[in-house]
Amino acid sequence: MRVSVSEWLKSGTPWVWLNAGAVAISLIMVIGLLGLIAVRGLEHFWPAQVLQAKTVAPDNSTYVVAGEVVESEMVSAVQLRSSGVQLADDIDFAERYLLKVGNRDITGSDFTWVLKRDLKEPAYPEEIIVIERREWGNFYGYLDSVSKDGQIITGSDQVWQAFQDVIDRALGIHDDIYDVEKSEIGGINSRFERLRLRERGYEIRNNGTAEDFADIAARRAELDAEYEALQVRLTELYNAFNRDSISVRTANGKIIEINLSKVVRAYQPNAMGLIDKIGFYFSKLWEFVADDPREANTEGGIFPAIYGTVMMVIIMSIFVTPFGVVAAVYLREYAKQGVLTRTIRIAVNNLAGVPSIVYGVFGLGFFIYFLGGHIDNLFFVEAKPAPTFGTPGLLWASLTLALLTVPVVIVATEEGLSRIPRSIREGSLALGATKWETLWRVILPMSSPAMMTGLILAVARAAGEVAPLMLVGVVKLAPSLPLDGNYPYLHLDQKFMHLGFHIYDVGFQSPNVEAARPLVYATALLLVAVIAVLNLTSVTIRNHLREKYKALEV
Repeated sequence: MRVSVSEWLKSGTPWVWLNAGAVAISLIMVIGLLGLIAVRGLEHFWPAQVLQAKTVAPDNSTYVVAGEVVESEMVSAVQLRSSGVQLADDIDFAERYLLKVGNRDITGSDFTWVLKRDLKEPAYPEEIIVIERREWGNFYGYLDSVSKDGQIITGSDQVWQAFQDVIDRALGIHDDIYDVEKSEIGGINSRFERLRLRERGYEIRNNGTAEDFADIAARRAELDAEYEALQVRLTELYNAFNRDSISVRTANGKIIEINLSKVVRAYQPNAMGLIDKIGFYFSKLWEFVADDPREANTEGGIFPAIYGTVMMVIIMSIFVTPFGVVAAVYLREYAKQGVLTRTIRIAVNNLAGVPSIVYGVFGLGFFIYFLGGHIDNLFFVEAKPAPTFGTPGLLWASLTLALLTVPVVIVATEEGLSRIPRSIREGSLALGATKWETLWRVILPMSSPAMMTGLILAVARAAGEVAPLMLVGVVKLAPSLPLDGNYPYLHLDQKFMHLGFHIYDVGFQSPNVEAARPLVYATALLLVAVIAVLNLTSVTIRNHLREKYKALEV
């Protein structure tokens, strides 16, 4: 039986196929985007082979270049000729390589473009080394000698083993220095500051006794003694840290000396086997997740940004959930359903579409300057003129994002409340429960899956926001975590790092674009992973609540 086109359209079959196609295309695009981010970001940590070849400088002199091939591209001959490159008339395109040559303290740049045709006698020597440094980026070259406790060690076999030994020693001392400076001296400085504020408070309020000031002086003397002992220990550690050095040679034969205190790790990628490369890869990946950033955020890890993002989302969730639920309960259960209530609902829905930067301006003006300034005047007078809460910080960033996402929680919770049958409310009241008992013991538990849905949407939006955070607390570098072992342990007034802002800063504010590009992809992938973990946690809780209160589906 033949079916006409009009009947086929009326049957709705085309729209089913169109919807299925749209969903399939969306999934392909999402998977493709995540795949691109993952490949571009994760390949950065693999130890690439180091190419060494002779090439020609712009003045026609020959020199040796050594580095990692980062990417290759085909360039039009017209573009190359306009930049002064000599090409044959019959050539339309030429291939060129972007080499990461490192040695920025010598050459002034980490990267250089080289035409493939200009690379003569290419080789991958096994003895070439890559040294990751705390400053000036990577070094590519050869190891000549090691100065170990005043003894000069040479020889291809002995020198490499001695190099690994002194690196391990220096890294161990670096960890000890980090612990002393960050934990022990940081704790003493925190206690010093608390004593200073206490003394300043006595002076302002004129209520301190001689015993109070004597107690402060005694405690300060104890801290001074502890600090002096730590300073002596720190001096000994730094002397040991700066003891050893190495002599290295570039591919062009220039010899320089590098102190071991500047070295993070060294390896020979051309001599590494597959197992060694896999171990190195996961070591670099762990460093990226667990360490602090260095080199203007283009090297090292991003742990402070991960920590700050998760902490901000948790605090935001603590604020947004009760406020959103209370507002939704009032609008659905208590407010008279009239013109005013409908107007409020329209306003709430419109708030969800307000640009996020507007919330940032509001947070800066109201939370920081007005509310934070008044809190400082009431509770932190002794700290003035330095602001405590009258400056951008973790608390105000969390409150700003809570305000930004509260419409989402309100709408989702109202939807959940509206799905609960009226008969359940009437049955609870008929059994003698009060309206409050009905709300607390029946309605809210049954609508909890909808609340969790609103929270999931709020977390997904808040974790990726950047614009408002630039005004209310996020900074480029804040290695001190907002939660530590120093009183009051959770520092809500402290500025913090955020993954979204880190992506913006590294991708658009870094002077070394080529070095920053792979980290942008890696950080973006990590941000997606953090949001996914937070959302999966919320989804798990929601599904548990949904199973527990199946009466909601009646």
